Amino acid sequence: MTTSVSTTQLNLRIISIVVFTCICYLSIGLPLAVLPGYIHYQLGYSTLIAGVVISLQYISTLVSRPHAGRYTDIWGPKKVVSLGIICCMLSGLFTLAAVMLQAIPLLAVSALLIGRVFLGVGESFTATGATLWGIKTVGAIHTSRVISWNGVATYVAMAVGAPLGVMLNSYFGISGFAVVVVLVALIGLLFARTRQDVSVTAGVRAPFHVVVRRIWPYGLGLALGTVGFGVIATFITLYFSAHHWQGAAFTLSLFSIGFICIRLILGNTITRYGGVPVSLVCFVVECLGLLIIWQAPSAWIAGIGAFLTGSGFSLVFPALGVEAVKQVEEQNQGTALGTYSAFLDLALGLTGPVAGWVAGYYALDTLYLLAAVVVAMAFILLLRVRRGI
Repeated sequence: MTTSVSTTQLNLRIISIVVFTCICYLSIGLPLAVLPGYIHYQLGYSTLIAGVVISLQYISTLVSRPHAGRYTDIWGPKKVVSLGIICCMLSGLFTLAAVMLQAIPLLAVSALLIGRVFLGVGESFTATGATLWGIKTVGAIHTSRVISWNGVATYVAMAVGAPLGVMLNSYFGISGFAVVVVLVALIGLLFARTRQDVSVTAGVRAPFHVVVRRIWPYGLGLALGTVGFGVIATFITLYFSAHHWQGAAFTLSLFSIGFICIRLILGNTITRYGGVPVSLVCFVVECLGLLIIWQAPSAWIAGIGAFLTGSGFSLVFPALGVEAVKQVEEQNQGTALGTYSAFLDLALGLTGPVAGWVAGYYALDTLYLLAAVVVAMAFILLLRVRRGI
């Protein structure tokens, strides 16, 4: 009973911090399904411009991730999280400005571009800061649990945000979700003021290139393992359409169910067995799932493949993240975590266009075979790391 209570209390302490991640990704999810249509149909810009506006957030996140980690080490996570939430709020305010400037499309789309930059910075600052805040609150021994809960908060917020944004847009236009972004951010800032900060660890700050040199195998393993997620998220709808199947959305849901369930049920295996062994098992399961999708004779078999891919990918980030932060001193853990996370951003940014280029020459099925090969490369890389080669 004591263990059960202590575990519950531990989880509640973690949730009280990762709620800021939830606020951040709710801000990201709300405009996700609405903003491209607004730019294309209301402002009259091409789908290319709409894509550029949406993608600017991801570029902003990628560029600012290492800085978010460094500032977390120097200023402390509470201040960095607060700055991140302010950036999310500014993204909502610039979206409202775009509505007011809609009569002048160039000014409106410029306001949206600025808002996307702020949202990208908000993502990197809030997510990185909240993760380190959680780790320092409950102790480094629970790093994997903190990262796992952070991921659950991300997925839940995105899953709620996208349909909520569509609903608000149908009643109020994009100003509806923009107001919600601002209000949620204000609530988040007020809640952050009530949370206890953690002390900043004194010591020499390692140069950025030193941190990269220490954590790159784990970051590269994460990047390679992310490709499977990228091709499912981006191309599963087209894959189903090419086979004249129904249920692509349900298949994406199966991926998410596998992801969340494994995070919640088996997240503690990282502490028990270590990050590298767990990641090796994850890569095998993910690879198997992708191969099943590649050879799937029906939609429900492809759904099984997606479920296995989500289950396998689920623990890759926390498993390798635990190992990455172990490679540096405590005063450099924020920089390590931010840099490590940037590998995920880079992989997601590259997977879409590269896979799209490949799909122009080969059948969509081939993407899942190639993704399985890339994940197998991650397995080989981490196997070499485990053996100290």
